[in-house]
Amino acid sequence: MKLICSKSNLQKGVNIVSKAVPSRTTMSILECILIDASTNEIKFTANDMELGIETRIEGEILEKGIIAVDAKVFSEIVRKLPDSNVTIETGSNYQISITCEKAHFHISGKSGEDFSCLPYIEKTDFICLSQFTLKEVIRQTIFSIADNDSNRLMTGELFEVHENEFKVVSLDGHRISIRKIELKESYPDHKVVVPGKSLQEISKILSGETEDEVHIFFTGNHIVFEFDTTTVVSRLIEGEYFKINQMLSSDYETKFEINKKELLNCIDRATLLVKEGDKKPIIFTISDTNMEIRINSQLGSMKEEIDISKEGRDIMIGFNPRFLIDALRVIDDENVTIYMVNPKAPCYIRDDEQKYIYLILPVNFNAAVN
Repeated sequence: MKLICSKSNLQKGVNIVSKAVPSRTTMSILECILIDASTNEIKFTANDMELGIETRIEGEILEKGIIAVDAKVFSEIVRKLPDSNVTIETGSNYQISITCEKAHFHISGKSGEDFSCLPYIEKTDFICLSQFTLKEVIRQTIFSIADNDSNRLMTGELFEVHENEFKVVSLDGHRISIRKIELKESYPDHKVVVPGKSLQEISKILSGETEDEVHIFFTGNHIVFEFDTTTVVSRLIEGEYFKINQMLSSDYETKFEINKKELLNCIDRATLLVKEGDKKPIIFTISDTNMEIRINSQLGSMKEEIDISKEGRDIMIGFNPRFLIDALRVIDDENVTIYMVNPKAPCYIRDDEQKYIYLILPVNFNAAVN
């Protein structure tokens, strides 16, 4: 194999597929990137058996071939090469030479035939949306997934398609995030759980442009994302997702509207007095025209009032401040409406059309004031 391509194209391809290289594995071949120039295009592939990424780069193929190269070593070499054309050539015993201007590297590769290529997926059922929309939807929900495997379904996000609505749901046992997107067309119904890790990596690759599209294909065991010159295949999480609709309620005893930026800044200031790992809650005391926010911790105390527009009963309620910050940061509206029932029931942050719903469980109020 012998090929020539620019350093920038090479680095872009390596950066994309490296996101599917496992940090730890007992199979050394999975620590590699597959360079496939056996056809008329140059393809890079990485696969950790849960997430696989393939991308095509521009370049000139002088001799066709295929080789697997250690991802960490190869990416470091490419990153530090001069900004010029790079020649990659394979010799006997899977030796690889990399030449760029006056820099010459010789490293060992592995047989490309031993590499675990991406599974073949029949691409029939799909939806289409903009890369911007998918990137935003992931950003607005991914913080609510669980970060441990005690319940695998909580480490993923529900992707649900019904006619022209695309709904994404995440939860971790303390909160639920829901985003609903209107698609340009109607599609067959789908309901799958996608690993959060896969979505985080996909989000890093997406351009985020409104004009650029992404096609999402559904199968029994996998989900496929195709955009630009890249294909991402992720294994799905098996099992039936939680019955979200049974967890939601439209009932409320207290409803108030508040400036989102003011509330976010106030909570942010309050967390200055919370040590990392400390679970001190923030207390809301809501009355007719204002809300008092206060926090007490070992470092000190803080109290601040914010004007609100309220309907219903007065209420005093406590929350984990981080959960509120996470939700408020991803809402683009100038004002938000918050619904509450009592100090022990979930609170909801949602818009009138319910394009977004954030459910947050309160903390034990007695523990909060002591």
